[in-house]
Order: sequence, then C-alpha cells, then structure tokens
Amino acid sequence: MDLVKNIILDVDGTLWNTTEVVAAAWNRAIRADGRTKITVDGARLRTLFGKPMDVIGKELFTDVPDDIREELLDSCCYYEQEALKQEEASLLYPNVPETIQRLVKEQDRKLFIVSNCQCGYIELFLEKNQLASYITDFECFGNTGLPKGKNISLLAARNKILASECIYVGDTVGDYEAAKDAGMPFLFAAYGFGAVEGTRQIRDFIELLEK
Repeated sequence: MDLVKNIILDVDGTLWNTTEVVAAAWNRAIRADGRTKITVDGARLRTLFGKPMDVIGKELFTDVPDDIREELLDSCCYYEQEALKQEEASLLYPNVPETIQRLVKEQDRKLFIVSNCQCGYIELFLEKNQLASYITDFECFGNTGLPKGKNISLLAARNKILASECIYVGDTVGDYEAAKDAGMPFLFAAYGFGAVEGTRQIRDFIELLEK
C-alpha cells in the first residue's frame, strides 16, 4: 500500500481539544475587561474553533464596537495562552503523540500544520507536547492574515509539496473547503468538532499510519 508522503494537520479538533480550558480563560479575560457581559463555554467554542480569529471575535462579541472587540480578543488570547501553559492535564486526543512519532520515525513521512489560530499558538502546542522536532513547517492566520486555503497553498509552495503526495487532515467543513481551495485531498477527523459528509475519514488519529 502506497502511503501519502506529506500530511498537513489542523490543530483544534484534530490534534487536541482545549475548549474547556480556553472557555474558562476567556471568561476570566471578559470579566477583567468589564465591557461586555458575554460568557462562553466549551460547547460554543467548539462551533467557533477552526474559523479565523477575527471571525470568531465578530461572531462572539456582537455587542461591542470593532476597536473594543479587537482589544478584548487580544486579551482573551493572552489569558488563553497562559492557561494552556499552566494546564497539567493532557489535552491531546488519544494516540496523537505516539502516532506522530511513528509517522516520522518509522514511516519517514513529513508532517506540517496549518491552522486559523493566532500567532504563537502552534508554537505553544508543539512546545507543551514536545512535538516540535516532528513538524517540518507550519503556518497560521495570525502570521499571514490569510484564510486557511491560502495558507495551505503557501506552505505547500515553500516546501515543494505536490497535491498528489499530500493530504490535509481536519475536522470541520471549513477545513474541507480550505483543502479544496488549495487543491489538496482532504481527510476528515471524525472524532473532532464538526461534521463532513462524503469524504474519507478517520475515527482515531492512529489510523493515519495506514493512509
């Protein structure tokens, strides 16, 4: 069986689930700011994660002006980063670290990350979970301001990745559409946040060893 050489991964809903930790952190940030009474929970964040940060801000903080919304979102991201750094429990989905290691060490495949997250989030994920040495390159909305499909294309171009030798693994319709925009085959992480019909899927991250 021929295995795909390059795997580009989404983060939230694909590699880990931080929504409960992040919801608590965002609520602390919102209370500290005091300019809105909105509260968030993990269930709400699961419907928003995967979208660009500016879109999340607009959909969540509908009762504040644009300039305040931007400040509030920056504050939420700061509180989030600190909370994730301090969190001692593993937030990874089952079999993620060992599968990533096997994909690289045993199968000689190259792994990449493209996410709609803010600057520093992927770096935090890699450092916290001791996975940086296994990821060849990554890109995100926070770095470029571009939609995910464009960032997939950007990463693929600078790493000379052919669509025929790659898959994008994500867990939402937005991930599917981004892969389609970039001309990349898509693999649906069915254990994640969203639902995507009519495409190849995995129900456990370890199944990537056979893709």
